[in-house]
Order: sequence, then C-alpha cells, then structure tokens
Amino acid sequence: MPRLHAEPDLSKWVPITDSLGFRGRRHRKAAIGMLLSQAKGPDAAPTRAGGGFSAWAMSQAVPFLMRKAAGRVLVWVWKAEPELLVVMAQVQEATPQLRMARASMPIEYDDTEEFRGNYLGIGEKLAMPLPEGGRPPFATYTWDLGTHFVSVTAVCSDRERFGTVVGAVDELARGLRVVDDLTVGDSAPVLRIDPA
Repeated sequence: MPRLHAEPDLSKWVPITDSLGFRGRRHRKAAIGMLLSQAKGPDAAPTRAGGGFSAWAMSQAVPFLMRKAAGRVLVWVWKAEPELLVVMAQVQEATPQLRMARASMPIEYDDTEEFRGNYLGIGEKLAMPLPEGGRPPFATYTWDLGTHFVSVTAVCSDRERFGTVVGAVDELARGLRVVDDLTVGDSAPVLRIDPA
C-alpha cells in the first residue's frame, strides 16, 4: 500500500502523527476538535457534559490509529496557534464507491482550480473561505493517481485569517509525495525506495 511522505517546515507546522502521551496533547486535541467540527457541520448536536474526557481519550488514541494506518494518514497543526489551522493528508484506494462519492459531491465542490504538486503532478484545489451553513473555512487538494487518490484537507477556525494561512498550506501540499514498497523476486523481501 502506498504511503505518504512530507517534510514540512517545522517552524510553521507541528506533526501530530507521531506525538504520543502528554507530548503534543494540546496539538492533538486542537486537531481532533477542528476535524470533527468540519465533519459534523453546523447541525450536529452540541457536545454533552463529559465531552472533555472523550476529546482527551481520542487525543490519546489517534496517534496509535495513525501509526496503524502506516503512513496513509498524516496530520499537522499550525505551530503558532494550534487552534487556528489543522491539515490532514491521506491516500486512499480509488475504489468505484469512492469515485462515485466524489462524483456525487454538491455543485459548489465543482469550483476547483488546477494545482501542481512538486512530486504528484497536476491535481485540483478547492478553497472555501466562506462555506455555507456556518462551517469553518477549508481548502482541499486532490490528486487522482489512477489506483489511488491523494487528498489534503485544511480547516481554519477563523474566516478572517484564512487567506493569510492558505499559502502555507499550498506549500505543504506541494511537497507531499507517495512512497511504495516493492517486492523483489519470489522470496518477497521488501525494497523500500527512499523518497528523496
């Protein structure tokens, strides 16, 4: 299965993928909260009492789940303000169901522009600084590699500041690459190709 690799500017981004325990807890909680708010939308039920423990438990479990994903999911938060911006990159097999789901997206998702990655080639970018329904502003980047989709989703908590940080997201998305394991001969040892 292909894996994602990136070398973000660590003066701007904090990687969440490998943070465990108390180290990085604040950043994980911020990332989880923002991604959930994007997924739930404005009509979701408000968080009940005890939600703080749930967020903490998720912040502890997420790094293990991402490690289990073996590089298929990478997450970063904005270093200066973790609650401002979170970015998630993922690679998924391009199944017929996923292609159908992408084709069935609402019409506002058709307003994409061409976006060139340094390693992935030409993809699409969709920036939604003022999404409907009170959702936070977001940007998505997608590359169709034939057998797999690579997607990057950035969610910002502040509509007024979205335009000031989306350039850094562009830079991060451009540097994303895919690495794969190849089997050699009949004995099936794994050859790992350095993405550099």
